[in-house]
This record gives sequence, C-alpha cells and structure tokens, in this order.
Amino acid sequence: MSDHVLVIGEALVDVVVRPDGTATHPGGSPANVALGLAKLGRDADLLTHLGLDPHGVLVADHLQDAGVRLTPGSAGPGATSVATATIGADGSATYDFAIDWHLSPGVRMRNAPLAVHTGSIAAVLEPGASDVLTVVRALRHGATVTYDPNARPTLMGEPAAARAATERFVRIADVVKASDEDLEWLTAGGDVDDAARAWAGMGPALVVVTRGAEGASAFLHDGREIHAPGVAVDVADTVGAGDSFMSGLIDGLWTAGLLGGARRAALREVDDATVTAILERCVRIGALTCSRPGANPPTAAELGT
Repeated sequence: MSDHVLVIGEALVDVVVRPDGTATHPGGSPANVALGLAKLGRDADLLTHLGLDPHGVLVADHLQDAGVRLTPGSAGPGATSVATATIGADGSATYDFAIDWHLSPGVRMRNAPLAVHTGSIAAVLEPGASDVLTVVRALRHGATVTYDPNARPTLMGEPAAARAATERFVRIADVVKASDEDLEWLTAGGDVDDAARAWAGMGPALVVVTRGAEGASAFLHDGREIHAPGVAVDVADTVGAGDSFMSGLIDGLWTAGLLGGARRAALREVDDATVTAILERCVRIGALTCSRPGANPPTAAELGT
C-alpha cells in the first residue's frame, strides 16, 4: 500500500470563450481533481490519455509542474482532447467537446493506492469507460473508490442511458459527489434529494450534492443528512469548481484517516461533526476556485492548512 491517490480519466485542453476574448488552459475533470490534490500537498497519480501533440505537452507540463505524477504510458498516438467552454454573463459555463478517450494497454501503475477516483467523460465514453470500470473493480478491495459523474449532456446521450452508465460506478463507489445540475439532468428533472438518497442506498457510504452558491449536502447510507451553507464570493467563472470540491473531499477524508479498503467500515460509521467539517472546507475550496478564472484550485497554504 502506498500513500497516494490514483485518479483515472480524461486530461484535455479547455478553450475558454468569454465575451472579452478566448484563452486556452489545461483541464479535464479527473485531471483537475489530481491537480487539486497535488496543490493540497497530496501524492496524486493520473492515469489518462494524452496525444503526442502541442496540447498534450501543455497539459503534461502543467500537471507535472504542480506535482501530479502521470502514469507511464498515458501519452501515445492520437490527438489530445479539447473542451470548449463558453462563459455566460453570470460566470456559468456551457461545453462542447472533441474527445479521444481510451486507456493504453501499455500503462504501468505503481503499487496499490489508498483511493482511486474517476468520473466524468472517462466513466461513460467507450472504448475507455469499460477499461476504467475494470481497473476500479480490480483496485476496490484495497482502496476507497470515489466517483463524480460530472454530467456532460452533449457527450452522454439520453439521460436514462447516461444514468444507467453512471450507476455502474455508483454501485461500487464508497463516496459519490454530484452537482444538483448533474442529478436534475440524469433524472430528467426529478427531485435532486430523492435521487441522492437513492444512490446512497446503492452502496456508497455517502453521496455529496453540491448546490452552487447554496452550499452542499451529504446523504449518508444510514439516512443521515448534513448540510453546509455556501460561501459568498465574486464569481469569475465556475470552471473547475466542482473538481476542486472533489479534491477537497478526498483530502478531508484522508486527513480524517478514512481512506483505504481497511477503513471502509470506519468510513460508513463517520460521525456528523467530521462530515460537517469536511463539507464546510470543501465549500470554501469550491468558492475560492470560482473567485478566479479557469480551473485554478487553492493550495493548502491559501486555506491556512
């Protein structure tokens, strides 16, 4: 067992289109989670696919400069994926994608992680999604599994099919994080809290729902529900805020000694005070990310930890 988190999923280039111009940044939800963990001082590996092109070099340099370890074999033939984010007047983002997602058969992972995280495009888009599911199942005995569906309607098809695909991962996850917008779309306008409760009954110890400026809520497998209020900030944009929140959630559980297969029972018995403290810190992390452009999560020093 090694004290690191393995993140599996897409790393790509975000082309951010604003009313006043266009900029290019490294991105991708799982890559952002790995970046957030590294900026919080954690040892994070990223298993991904990058092309051997200028975009791939940009993303790899960005991640490695922050301390993320790219799993050997993550770069290879094919183009690096691109997501175009158009920022509205209120700071919200809409996305369009040119995605090439698969795992190389030549990737070489190091010894077993404390936790494995996946989600977003990587968990639903074939041919890579089935490979991701296989890897997560193989690692689950010794590692906490965390999952964020991070729904992308333009890539995921009809909500019912996307929900079936996401629930393959919900059923093997210990911790699920989803936005209220994710759950609204996946349930075709159904009740967000009811959807979270249903997921908490499928196996996870807790399901966390982020609610933007309204904060976040945790729905535990035993029926407990815990809410943390929002933090007011001047919003630059929302790009990467949910990913930063996810990094904070993994980091908080790590600090509480609740990561690793051997701690699965303890995670399921987590007390309200611990969940509340973790949620409040995650809300702050997400808010700080919203206060500056792009996926730019805070460091531990910025949080005073």
